[in-house]
Parts: sequence; C-alpha cells; structure tokens
Amino acid sequence: MSHGSFAENASDREYRPRVVDAHISNLLSVFGGVLITGPMWCGKSWTGEHHSCSSFRVDTNAKLASLDPLSVLEGDVPRLIDEWQDAPVLWDVARRVMDDRAKPGQYIFTGSSSPPKRSTSHSGTGRFARITMRPMSLFESGNSNGHVSLSALFDGAGFKPHRSMMNYDTAVRQICRGGWPSSVKESYEHAVMVPREYITAVANSDITDTNDERKKDPIIMTLLMRSLARNTATSAKVSVIAADVSRDRKISEQTIRSYIETLKSIFVLVEQEAWSPELRSRVRLRSSPKKHFVDPSLAAAAMKADAERIKSDPNTAGFLFESLCYRDLCVYSSALEGDVYHYGDNTGLEIDSIVELRDGRWGAVEVKLGDFEFDKAANNLLALKKKMSEDSPPPSFLMILCASGGVAYTRDDGIMVVPIDCLGP
Repeated sequence: MSHGSFAENASDREYRPRVVDAHISNLLSVFGGVLITGPMWCGKSWTGEHHSCSSFRVDTNAKLASLDPLSVLEGDVPRLIDEWQDAPVLWDVARRVMDDRAKPGQYIFTGSSSPPKRSTSHSGTGRFARITMRPMSLFESGNSNGHVSLSALFDGAGFKPHRSMMNYDTAVRQICRGGWPSSVKESYEHAVMVPREYITAVANSDITDTNDERKKDPIIMTLLMRSLARNTATSAKVSVIAADVSRDRKISEQTIRSYIETLKSIFVLVEQEAWSPELRSRVRLRSSPKKHFVDPSLAAAAMKADAERIKSDPNTAGFLFESLCYRDLCVYSSALEGDVYHYGDNTGLEIDSIVELRDGRWGAVEVKLGDFEFDKAANNLLALKKKMSEDSPPPSFLMILCASGGVAYTRDDGIMVVPIDCLGP
C-alpha cells in the first residue's frame, strides 16, 4: 500500500516521544532485531528513525532491495529497514547476517502490512522481537495530563483528585481527529482530513488477499468499512455484517470474512478478545471478540460523520468513545506487556475492558460518557469482583473511564472515576 500524501516523514520535525520507546530500547539490547508493525501513518518510521543510526526506505527502491539485499542491509547499526514487506527477501537475509554477527541491536524493521508467509522461510524467532504500534494515545499527543498512571495503579498506588479539561464536545472532537502524528499540531478542520484520506486510501489501494492474491473491490471494501464502523466496539457476527453490507450490494459471508482478514492484515481492524477468568459460579462466558478500528477516527470517517453529527447521537458517540478508550488502554498497557480484553457472560454482565498483566494482575474498566451512568457501571464492576474465584488475585483496580466526569477521584465504594484526559502510562 502506498503511504500517500500523509506519509510519515521522520526527518522534518522534532521527535514526539512514544510509550513504546523504552521497550524498544530494551529489546535492542537483547535481540538482533526489532520488528515494529502497525497501521500506516501511526509513526513507525518516525520511531524507527529515532532509535536507529542509519536507514533505508524499501518503498522508495524495492527493486534494489530485492536484487541486492546485502547492500541495503549494510550501514551503521541499529539500521532501520522501513516497509520491509515490499521486499520480503530482506527478512531471511537479515536473519543470516544477525546470526553471523551474533550481536544485539542490528536492525529495526517496520511494516504496515503482513507479507505472505510463503515469502519468508523463517519466522525470525530468537532473532527479531516484535512490537505493535498504534496511533497516538491522548497522553502521547499531549491531550492527557497522565495524572493517573496505569502502571502505578497496578503497583497499588492511588492518586489525588485532579481536575479534567475534557467534556462531551472535546471528547467527540478527539474521536474525529484521531491519534495521527502528522496532525497533532494541526487545527481540527485539517486534522479530520487525515482519517478521511486514510479510508479512501484503504478502499482504493491495490490490496491483495494474502491467500489467493485476488485484489479487493473498492466498493465492497468501502461498504464493509461503513458497516464495521456502525458496529464498532461490538461483537457483531460476520452474518450480521454481511446482511448489513448486502442491503447495498449482495455479498457472501465468505467474501466478508476474506475482506475482514485483509483489514486485519494491514492493521486497520483490531479485535478485542474475550477474557476467561476463574469464577466462583459456572456461568457461560462469551468468547466472541469485539471489533474496533485501530483508531476511532477511522470509524467516524467511514460513516462520513463529523463531530456535530456524532454529538447528536449519544449511542454512537458512546461506542466510538469506547474505541478511543480501548486504543489508549492498549497503548498504556503495552509498556507493561499487558493485554486488554472484554468480559461478558450469559447472565448479562458485561465489562468493557479488562487489563491483564503477564503475572496475573488485572484491573477492570467500564467506559461511560457521563456521570449519569456511573452507578450502573460501579454495580457491574463490583458484580464482577464478587464473581471471581478465591484462587484468583483480587483486582488491582476497578475504574470508570469517562469523558465528562469533571475530576479524577475515588468513590466511597473504592471505584476510581478517571476522565480519559487524566489517564496515562
């Protein structure tokens, strides 16, 4: 896929720190290479340049990279190989070079799509460490003060009350402008052009199926993304998506599945898996993942909805705000090597996000636009805590993540109320 007019350009602006920076540095001290994947325009090249001593952009000369990969890999290390998937031969050659040199910190590979597995003969296990980047969180873009640290919450630290600057209007505007590095300092009117162009680029690029090499139809892709946007932050089945798309054009479920896999392969669509904890009771847990665009601005753009239209529909705004919170929780938890799940069971209890660390510590988060929903959210969080098995660790925190709470504080029942612009890593 072409990066288009909004391509990342690491050389023409001051670097803006990312949450993954420390993790990348640590991995470079241990592994021969680091593979940074993620959607186009999210800042991979910029971050890769920040951590490298030399670089080569494959998308500017893929023919040379394919014909003479060794020359492309020569240079001061760590050497950035940007958009490597345009010349997959580089993967295996770099692996052999790393084996010969037997030193860490040789290469940083970045990629915004997954090459066919048959293009490489080795998985890279033991040579390449992998990191997935997302668009900027509110903390990274400077729109959150980070007063409430996710890391500190897992360590048992509380926080003093702190005032938020967020309200319903600013939350919706953050949804629409998105976390795209190229537009951080742009006006709202200019920033919303980026996700709109992104959706157009995805629909009209020469994307091929990694299994059968057939190009995707731009009309079908556009209709699918519009349907996914209408069903964002839900566990809508493929049959539901297919029926929705087929209102405009008859499409089979098999085709829809193929297109969804393509969107996942270019990191446009992400899935929030279901959490499976040890519970006291034998309730049946839901296992279907929730679907999100990697940034909520893409969902708004796919629906052709501006801030005023979204504000007039609080139900849609609520789902899009949940996607924004999911994006930020994923970014912050990545610094802790954590994962973000959702919870649901056959009693009707649902929790928007569960952040779980490798050592088993976890915290539960309900996402609400305003304080009129806080008591319901608190009841859900306490109900989940009560359901947990005695063999399971207690939650490190129970949180209501909101858009217009006015202030970050802890309720009398111990549940934290945190406006999204007060949360940080």
